[in-house]
Amino acid sequence: MKKIPFVTEQQVREIVKTCPTPFHLYDEKGIRENARAVKEAFAWNPGFREYFAVKATPNPFLLNILKEYDMGCDCSSYTELMLAKSCGFDGEHIMFSSNDTPAEEFAYAHELGAIINLDDFTHIDFLEETIGCIPETISCRYNPGGVFELSNGIMDNPGDSKYGMTKDQLMEAYRILKDRGAKRFGLHAFLASNTVTNEYYPKLAKQLFELVVEIREVTGCEIGFVNLSGGVGIPYRPDQEPNDIRVVGEGVRRAFEEVLVPKGMQDVAIYAEMGRFMMGPYGCLVTKAIHEKHIYKEYIGVDACAANLMRPAVYGAYHHITVLGKEDAPCDHIYDVTGSLCENCDKFAVDRSLPKIDMGDYLVIHDTGAHGFSMGYNYNGRLRSAELLLKEDGSVRMIRRAETPEDYFATFDCFADMKITR
Repeated sequence: MKKIPFVTEQQVREIVKTCPTPFHLYDEKGIRENARAVKEAFAWNPGFREYFAVKATPNPFLLNILKEYDMGCDCSSYTELMLAKSCGFDGEHIMFSSNDTPAEEFAYAHELGAIINLDDFTHIDFLEETIGCIPETISCRYNPGGVFELSNGIMDNPGDSKYGMTKDQLMEAYRILKDRGAKRFGLHAFLASNTVTNEYYPKLAKQLFELVVEIREVTGCEIGFVNLSGGVGIPYRPDQEPNDIRVVGEGVRRAFEEVLVPKGMQDVAIYAEMGRFMMGPYGCLVTKAIHEKHIYKEYIGVDACAANLMRPAVYGAYHHITVLGKEDAPCDHIYDVTGSLCENCDKFAVDRSLPKIDMGDYLVIHDTGAHGFSMGYNYNGRLRSAELLLKEDGSVRMIRRAETPEDYFATFDCFADMKITR
């Protein structure tokens, strides 16, 4: 399968007249089509809602697109809660899923009326001491331990994860929460990351549905919603088969009808917290080739670096690269594509087969729409790039300007009298 950029060389050359590279670019048309597909895939469940994982792409322009499809926000920090509020999301549309949570964050989530998803058993007392009560709607996060397997092998290792409660803790948590005034309960679990298989959500759903039945029998708590969280991945490599969200939704429906409907629990709502699947393929990092180096290997230096996209440097993650204008040229050169950080891991590609790259060529680094810009940082004094939105009508809107040196120095409040000049 060939990865085709959603932006052309001609469009990029027009964009750089007013916004130089590097920049992250998002595809409004793709985002909207995907949002509709997700809604349709789970339309069989009247209570379904996607709570977009804000951590993946925290930009209000993009959040407001999803808001048009009645989607919510999954927040994990005070500032993400502030962002959701500023975009007009009400408490019903905000899920607060955090861990090692400071008191002020629980208090603010409660003030907004957000659904609080407790990560740990000890957080019950901590929450009650912080806000003076237990909210009527509350969720608990489950960790079954061990490994999570599908037919195509081990997907992840929940036993090594810091998130969630054991089953015994979970049962006791629901008893306590019910005794302390909670009336509507949710169950949440995240057992695998970036799964490129239609099996993951259905298998997870069946396990959680069976657990929901047991929770009701053991504790008397009625579970109002099951949150399947994230984990539905995207095909970063061109030879990977993408998930079909409609097949995924149908698989969850079959598990729902097999487990919950016979128990009279057909009113349970299905929630999701997909970030990567919602935005990943609909963003790219556009960068320009500015140097070439010929030593023991062939290097192409670009004007982006790991500060713009850290996944390849930190995780060794694969991101496909297209050289604009050379989409059909033979990939007969082997390059390491590098950035300018003083770190040898600052490489977007290692030993990658690409067309011959000339200085001034524009490269599209695919699938950066989630956990791309948001994981940026300022090491080496590098500044975060702009974010742009390619509108459905072909126009381009800046949705976050690039940082300036003044932004970088702005937090040196204790040196207010210090003058830093260019």
